[in-house]
Parts: sequence; structure tokens; C-alpha cells
Amino acid sequence: MARDTSTPERRRLARTIVTLTLATVGVGLVASSALFTDSTTIGSNSFTNGTVSISTDPATTAFTASNLAPGDSVYGTVKVTNGGTLPMRYAITSTATNADSKALASQLQMTVKSGVGTCDAAGFSAGSTLYNAGVLGGLASATNIVGDPATGAQSGDRALSAGTNETLCFRVTLPTSTPNTYQAATTTATLTFAAEQTTNNP
Repeated sequence: MARDTSTPERRRLARTIVTLTLATVGVGLVASSALFTDSTTIGSNSFTNGTVSISTDPATTAFTASNLAPGDSVYGTVKVTNGGTLPMRYAITSTATNADSKALASQLQMTVKSGVGTCDAAGFSAGSTLYNAGVLGGLASATNIVGDPATGAQSGDRALSAGTNETLCFRVTLPTSTPNTYQAATTTATLTFAAEQTTNNP
């Protein structure tokens, strides 16, 4: 067995070195958990929905007719405006009431055109025909006049970009074939313009 020839001072020095070495390891462990961090924020994130807004001019009565005789026609214009911020498409439906039970709506004929310069007998030959159903029978229940108000793109729907408008010309005719039983008959029709967004709505 070897003898320890080191002096007490050397042994103390050796122990001191070991102690310092352990202390150094300890300091390293503590220092590794100290991380520099920082953060920043972005505020005022604003979200605004678009709008779909349809209006007509006139807003109530497009045209009226009294004392009609077989063969007469009446004309009326409706300006349709997209006042919203989104592109839209619209459809028109019509319903009619016949308080006298004579069902005049079943005899009247309606034609709707776009792009007509003057909405009268002289100008009606121009433009594009959107609706020409002849006899309007069935108006007591909803009838699609232009397009279809069902959700999604339908045949005949009219498209309008945001902030644009178009003018439609309506002609209603009492045909010469109207029988004598319809004298003094009266009907009232209501046109409904229904719009929906086209964005994300194929």
C-alpha cells in the first residue's frame, strides 16, 4: 500500500480544488436557465363586414292603369340599385290579388326588358327581353318574373356590382282575346326584388 507523502497543505489544496470545481459546475447549471426574452403586440386589428343592399325607384308603385280596353298596354320603369359594398344578384317575383274574384291577373300579359332607351310603345322594340310569359296566370301564388330567389346562382338572375344600377322596362297588356266577363275587373300585383351576395356564393 502506497504511502501518502503529501503534506497537509497539499491535501488541503487538493480538497480546495475539488470544491472549486464543483462550485464551477453549479454556477454553470444556474446560468443555463437564464434566457433573454422579449415580446411585441399588434393592436387595432379591425374587421368590417360588407353589405348587400337593394333598392328600387320608384319604391312603391311602378305603374297603374284604369279603364283598360282589350288591346291596351301600359308601361313602367323600375330602376334597380345595388347600394351595398358587395356585388350581388337579384331576382323578381310577382304576386297578385283579385278581390272581385274575376282573376284579371290570369288575363294580363307582362313583358320585362333591360336596355330600353324609352319605356314606351316606340322604344319597346329595343333592349333585351328578360321575361315574356304571355298570360300571367298563377300570380295569386308566387311567380318568378326574372331569375329565381332561391339561394345560389339561378338561370335569369340579374347581377349588379357594388354601387351600380340598371333600369328595367315593364309592359302589361290586356289582350284582345279577353272575354266579356272581365269587364270592370280589378287586380293588384306586388313585385318583390330579392338580392343576395355573389361573393363566395356560386
